[in-house]
Amino acid sequence: MSGDRRVYLREDDVHLADVRCGSTTRGWSPLRPAPVFGLVLVRDGVLRGRSDGVEHVLDAASVFVERLGSEQQFAHPLGPDTFTEIVLSEPRVADLLGGDPTVPEGLVMVTPELALAHRLLLSRARRDADGFELAERTALFAAAVFARLAPDRVASGRPASAAARRRLADDARAVLAARPTVGLEALSRVVGASPHHLSRVFTAVTGSTLCAHRDRLRLARVLDRLNEGERDLAGLARELGYTDQSHMTRAVRRAVGMPPGRLRTLLTSGGA
Repeated sequence: MSGDRRVYLREDDVHLADVRCGSTTRGWSPLRPAPVFGLVLVRDGVLRGRSDGVEHVLDAASVFVERLGSEQQFAHPLGPDTFTEIVLSEPRVADLLGGDPTVPEGLVMVTPELALAHRLLLSRARRDADGFELAERTALFAAAVFARLAPDRVASGRPASAAARRRLADDARAVLAARPTVGLEALSRVVGASPHHLSRVFTAVTGSTLCAHRDRLRLARVLDRLNEGERDLAGLARELGYTDQSHMTRAVRRAVGMPPGRLRTLLTSGGA
């Protein structure tokens, strides 16, 4: 499928895009093997799909799970349509499915929770979410979709004991504290867990997502530096891994209700 495409996340193991397919052809596309593993989430319009001879109707109440190499065709009975596309590498698929990369292809009916998570993912992608946050959100969303097809496989792979889970979460906290600019993939490699399992265990142990915890650490550093009178806000944003100064300003304002400049004045004046 092709069309206007806005890519929000492009990493080795995960890809997130918003696609507007302008096709007006009602008939079937040529038969071809699926070039990637992906999730197709129609938001506007209707798609008809054939995968290895099995026909599906794709609409806003469903998620199509596309398996790499399956023979597929698509048709657009209502003309142009809009969909979200999530592409995952085979290693990432295996991570999400308990170490087995075999994808249970098919159609997943959307629950209200999935529908909301999908729109929240897009909302954050369209605003100021960085790669760390989008990678975590995308992996968690894909896992939620897979859990509708293969719940036992998605649930597998957890550390065997509460102590092991706590150690994994503590190791991740230590790395984040020392390296606020670390990416999710690099963090996962350091602690020896897949991004999905790390995120799931971390949230279960701490009650917070990795992204939210990282944001609290970065906010604490911003406040300390402002309290010391830091004036190079662009440099501070780069040092702490924000996209730019504007990204840091929005994050700080969202967290404490005022921008860094006003906070610096407040902190250096003793709160007067």
